[in-house]
Amino acid sequence: MTDTTILVNTLYNAYNLGQAISKEEIPKNISKEDAYNIQHQLTDKKSANNNDNLIGYKISLTSEETQHLFNSTTPLYGALTKSSLSDGSIALDKMLSPLIEIELMFIAHEDLSATDDVQSILQKMSIAPGLEIPDSRFKDWFPKLSLGQVIADSAVAGNVIVGEPVEEVSYKQLANIKADLTLNGEIIAQGPATEVLDNPVHAVQWLIEELAKTGRTIQKGMIISSGTFILPKTLRRGNYQVSFDDVGSVSLDVI
Repeated sequence: MTDTTILVNTLYNAYNLGQAISKEEIPKNISKEDAYNIQHQLTDKKSANNNDNLIGYKISLTSEETQHLFNSTTPLYGALTKSSLSDGSIALDKMLSPLIEIELMFIAHEDLSATDDVQSILQKMSIAPGLEIPDSRFKDWFPKLSLGQVIADSAVAGNVIVGEPVEEVSYKQLANIKADLTLNGEIIAQGPATEVLDNPVHAVQWLIEELAKTGRTIQKGMIISSGTFILPKTLRRGNYQVSFDDVGSVSLDVI
């Protein structure tokens, strides 16, 4: 395994200073194992030095189209920390190169484990309308990073906006959800839940099993951003609103 200390510090400094780095500063051919090791060390360093504690995870590459962009055959995950959670207002000039995605948020009412099946996951979690604002520590990043670079950079975690959760959404309902995204009242994107591994709960199940490989779990209170319904769009100033069938809506002001 590669000595990752310098690489962890490089990404930490980019996060801490809010300054993007060149893609050459993290090896393009870094392995998934080393990249996840960097991500986990980075999360620990944010917690220890900035009180920016782990609050959940984001799941990326949940459609064939997004997997193809990064030469992957599986999803990947990144850490969400306390600073990731937005109150619904974002200053564009404080971001680096942000995008916007339509995502359902799963919120854990109980700890989950690899023994949980789809029905058990739905019983232990509520679902909320959400938006994710991916943002990378790399310059000129989308879709120009390698898979390892994306993983090391916490799956380009930026911000998440989480709406009011609802209970008892069934497996069938989840699969049939469609969502509309508007900017200043005009529809700019629409997408179905089937873009997320055919059903977003499949993505959560994948995450649970993937975390278990390194002894990690989804714990009570954690938020899981489950995967995008659309190809990401560039974030612009204005008022965004996303509306999901059976789940509700949430808005974001970008100033």
